[in-house]
Amino acid sequence: MSTEQSQLTSATDKAALTSADQHYFTSYDHFGIHEEMLKDSVRTISYRNAILKNRHMFKDKVVLDVGCGTGILSMFAARAGAKHVIGVDMSSIIEMAEKVVKANGLDDKITLLRGKLEDVVLPYKEVDIIISEWMGYFLLYESMLDTVLIARDMYLAPGGLIFPDKASIHVAALEDGKYKQEKIHFWDDVYGFDYSCFKEVCMTEPLVDIVEDQALVTSSENIIEFDLNTVTIAELAFHRQFSVTAHRDDTVHAFIVWFDIVFPGGNDPDGYEVVFSTGPHAQYTHWKQTVFYLDNDISIKQGEVIKGSISSNPNAKNPRDLDVVIEWGLQTADQKRSEVGKGKLNYIMR
Repeated sequence: MSTEQSQLTSATDKAALTSADQHYFTSYDHFGIHEEMLKDSVRTISYRNAILKNRHMFKDKVVLDVGCGTGILSMFAARAGAKHVIGVDMSSIIEMAEKVVKANGLDDKITLLRGKLEDVVLPYKEVDIIISEWMGYFLLYESMLDTVLIARDMYLAPGGLIFPDKASIHVAALEDGKYKQEKIHFWDDVYGFDYSCFKEVCMTEPLVDIVEDQALVTSSENIIEFDLNTVTIAELAFHRQFSVTAHRDDTVHAFIVWFDIVFPGGNDPDGYEVVFSTGPHAQYTHWKQTVFYLDNDISIKQGEVIKGSISSNPNAKNPRDLDVVIEWGLQTADQKRSEVGKGKLNYIMR
């Protein structure tokens, strides 16, 4: 596609986009966000290893790269021996991807299409493999997984592969008094003025940040797993129970959530399985962790249990945002702590 065609397609497609979609796609126009993702070695090397160390899976295959960005995954697939790779992206960054692909001598192996996956016409009726880096904060923020599942249902051949194809979400309780003081209680006294009305607003949005592993007060629990080969878009909205056990006496200020990712290869005798985690125990990723602060801190003793639930649903006004509801209760014989050790909060990821 020429630059002129790309610009025409962009103008036509953007006219049909919702304001939420326009904001989402244009946020990926700037090179800075792609620089951050490319420099995330856990992310990029995991994809590189999953593709290049499983060359036998890619040899002579037709590959679809959903949300191709700068084209790095498309080029990994081409170098792994793919017959042809189609990269699709709505962002204007695809114009830079075209230059990158040509500069690396892969323009005969890679076709780049600008537009929404649902609207573009692929040069093949079906593909053998779908690759995509679709994960957002809290795994599901920005709803790009929806597009991957649409691509699967529209184009993936029977027996085809998705890279990655498994994802799971994990929760634990966290001691984070110092940061909570800086983030939430800061508003109690701002240069001698009462700004406490801001606290309610702050408590509706989670914090995305790096958490030290030693700050975890409890065990963690895997609350849900997604198999991209079978999961439906409707099943991405979830409500799950959890139970975590304190491994020391401490105070719980927040819940922390992260996700793990698995690529195909583990069930193939010649395969190379790649797995990575975004948890506080693992190497840094740009996804960091998601922290949900409690309105009331919980004093907890070793061996005591916090039981609760987490639900996640697309926001009614902007489906790319998430409404997350967390309920919790401390299981303890101490009636006083039991009364204050429970609660429910509604959060919006936006």
